[in-house]
Amino acid sequence: MTTPSSTLLSTLREPRLPDDYGEMAAVLNASRPDWPTTPEDLAREDQIHDPAMFRTRLVAEQGGRVVAVAGFGHDSHSYEDWRYWGGINVHPDARGQGIGTALYSELLRQAAERGARELRTGSSDQPHDAVGRAFLERRGWSVAWERYESQLSTADLDLGTFDELFRQVEESGVRLISLTELEGDPERDRQLWELDSLLFEDVPLGTPFTKKALEQWVKEEMDDPHLAKELSFVAVRPGLRDPLLGDYIGYSTLGRAPDGTYYIGMTGVRREDRGRGIAKALKVAAMRALHAAGGGVIKTFNDPPNVAMLGMNAALGFRRTATRYRYELRLDGLKLGGLA
Repeated sequence: MTTPSSTLLSTLREPRLPDDYGEMAAVLNASRPDWPTTPEDLAREDQIHDPAMFRTRLVAEQGGRVVAVAGFGHDSHSYEDWRYWGGINVHPDARGQGIGTALYSELLRQAAERGARELRTGSSDQPHDAVGRAFLERRGWSVAWERYESQLSTADLDLGTFDELFRQVEESGVRLISLTELEGDPERDRQLWELDSLLFEDVPLGTPFTKKALEQWVKEEMDDPHLAKELSFVAVRPGLRDPLLGDYIGYSTLGRAPDGTYYIGMTGVRREDRGRGIAKALKVAAMRALHAAGGGVIKTFNDPPNVAMLGMNAALGFRRTATRYRYELRLDGLKLGGLA
């Protein structure tokens, strides 16, 4: 498969794995520096990919070097057979040569052949994403959702000010226990899977939530090598014995990115225990553990309708650093020739 123009001297092809992982990671890191990845991350994504979910990928090779990575597949977080999530990443040194356009045309051809009705991709308001946003908007894509990114450094916090919060949570009968300490609980992963699904039902994502199979969820979440289990905490109410959750009523996770920063995954508490400071205490427990381990920068991501969590994070010291966008394109009624 070659690009439409013979003057570009570029070839579009499927990745040759595992040989291409290194160059693919280099392209992704150069085009989206705020979300680093490694060859090992890409290999693991392939290893744990749910075979029930369609996915295809292409790379562009120029002068024997991979200069672009693209692909699309089912949106596993909001699954409908006709809805797909994808992206195109061209190394900054290779832009302006029609490579992105060639990849876009080929991916949209494949999407149309599969009967896709909606495509989604992500971007942000950061300078390195400006070219990509313009590319999408020229082709009819529009912003369907926003998500705010915020961050703080544990070095800027006086974590001793939360002693009273921890006292109140403890007096309410709740214990905060790290995932590492819960390794011996044979029901830990199943109960967290049920809790995670329950919590996501109340997260204002702007799209329906799809619950994954337990085995797939464990692969993606609990077995993630970036998950810092010693910095992730579960709120436990001993004696609760809920048939689905056991004694678990809430949890908060921290992941460690390849650049050394940390990011919050899920933070939430079941409805019956909200408004008691437990979610805040879970986050502070992680901050204290990270501070004790040497400290670091923590990022978090929240949707605008989630006013309560945005307010909590601001009170904890998080400051807005970026806005991330979900772009969508409806394919219903579009002709293939008008997609490029």
